[in-house]
Amino acid sequence: MKNDIHDLGLVLDSKVKLVVIESWDEPRVLETLTSLAVKRGLGLFTWAVTEGMQRLGFGAEQHGEQPTTEPEAALKLIKHDPQPNLYVLCDLHPFLVDNPKLVRLLKEIAMAEAQHKPTVVLVSHALKLPAEVQRYAARFTLALPAEDELLAIVREEATRWSERNRGARVRTDNRTLQQVVKNLRGMSHAEARALARGVICDDGAITQEDLPELNKTKFQLLDLEGVLSFEYDTARFAEVGGLSNLKRWLAERQDIFLEGKGADLPKGMLLVGVQGGGKSLAAKAVAGLWGLPLLRLDFACLYNKFFGETERNLREALKLAEQMAPCVLWMDEVEKGLASGEQDGGVSQRVLGTLLTWMAERKAPVFMVATANAIDRLPPELVRKGRFDELFFVDLPDVTVRAEIFRIHLARRELEPTSFDLTQLAEASEGFSGAEIEQVVVSALYAGQAQQQTVDQSLLLRNIKSTAPLSVVMVEDLAELRAWAAGRTVPAG
Repeated sequence: MKNDIHDLGLVLDSKVKLVVIESWDEPRVLETLTSLAVKRGLGLFTWAVTEGMQRLGFGAEQHGEQPTTEPEAALKLIKHDPQPNLYVLCDLHPFLVDNPKLVRLLKEIAMAEAQHKPTVVLVSHALKLPAEVQRYAARFTLALPAEDELLAIVREEATRWSERNRGARVRTDNRTLQQVVKNLRGMSHAEARALARGVICDDGAITQEDLPELNKTKFQLLDLEGVLSFEYDTARFAEVGGLSNLKRWLAERQDIFLEGKGADLPKGMLLVGVQGGGKSLAAKAVAGLWGLPLLRLDFACLYNKFFGETERNLREALKLAEQMAPCVLWMDEVEKGLASGEQDGGVSQRVLGTLLTWMAERKAPVFMVATANAIDRLPPELVRKGRFDELFFVDLPDVTVRAEIFRIHLARRELEPTSFDLTQLAEASEGFSGAEIEQVVVSALYAGQAQQQTVDQSLLLRNIKSTAPLSVVMVEDLAELRAWAAGRTVPAG
C-alpha cells in the first residue's frame, strides 16, 4: 500500500482536480485514500447515493441542513468548497448519462486552477467518463498484490483456520502452495483472500485437487464468459498415450514457465496431425501437468457481422487471458478462424494481424497451444519459426502406443486391462487413432450391455473389425499431411 499512497500523492501534486480509480476493491481504495489524507493533513469526504456526503471517520454530513444524497447537491457543495479537501464519489458515473447539468458541474470542478480547490476522486469497478470531461481526468490503478503479499495472505488465512479449529495445522506441500500463489496473481487483495479462504476452509488442506476449482472461481470473478471458456476437466499426462517427445519437451520447460520470470519464457506450441490423434487431449494435459487454468478460445463466437467487432472481441479475449495468467490458452482447430479467404471482407486477415501482434508483444505468462488438422489452410505468417517455440506433428499411434491407449481406456471404464491381450488388440487396430480406439472400447460396452454379456477379448476384436478408421477412408489426405510434416515439424511421439 505504501507505493500506492506515494504514487497517488504524485497525482495530486500534478494539480489534477479529477482522478478516476477503477477497482473492485472499494474498501482498499478508501483505506489508501484515508492514509494519504492523514499523511497530508487533508479533509476526506465520501459520497454515495445511499448515505450522501460524509466526513470519513466521523459519519456526519458536512452540512446537516443541506441534503447531499442528490448528485447535483453534492457536486455544488464540492464546487463551492474553498478548502483543498479530498472528495471520494462512489458510483457517480450512472448519473452522468444524459444529464448535462451534472457533466458541466463535474467539468467546472475539474477545470479549477486554484491550488486550494478540492480534488474529486471517482471510484467504481468500471468507469467511462463523458467525452467533455475525459481529458481533464487522471486515471490511477491500485497495484495488485505481489507474490510475497499473496503468500502472506494465504498464510494468514491458514492461521485463522487453525485458530478456529483448535490449533490444527493446514496440510499442504511447498509445490502446491507456490502454485496456488501463482494462480492468485491478477486478483485484488480482497479477492485473493476470499479465494484462499475457500481453498482452505472445506478440509483444512491445500492440495492439487483444489487447483481446478480455484482457477474456475477466479475465471468467474473476472467475468470472462463469451469467446473464452474455462475448461474444468484437464487431463493428466498419465492418461495420454504416447507423445513421448512432447512430454519430455514440456517437462524441460515446466519450471521455467511456472517461475514466470525472464525474457525467454516459453511461448507455446502448434500441434498438427490427424483427427483424433490426441492433439486436444494433449492441450488439456499441459494445463493439468502444470497445474494451470485452461482457457479455450472459440473462434465461432469470435466473429461478428459488424465491422471491427471481431478484432475487438479477440483483443478483449487476449486481454482477459493475460488477467488469468499464468494460464494455458488453447486455440482448437485454429485454421478455421485464421484461414485466409477473399469472401470475408478481410476479417480473417485483420484477426490474424491482431493475433500476431499479441504473440509478439505479450509479456504475461500465457502459454499458447494451437491445434490444427488442415495445415495447408494456415497462413504462412503463423507457422514460421519464432511464432511458436515448436511445431509438433501428432501421427497415428504405433503398436506399442495403441496397446497403452487400450490399457488407459479399459482402466478408465473399470475393466481390468490384465484380463485382455493388449498386444493382440493393438496389432488388430493398425491405422486407428486414439479417439477411434476409445470408441472401440465404448462400443464394446454398449454391445455387452445390450447382449447381457461382459466385455471380453472377442467382443473388442469384433468392434475393431467392424470399424473403418479415418486412415483408410482418407488415405490420400493423410499421405499429404505426412509429406508436409516431414522436415518441417518435430514428431510428438
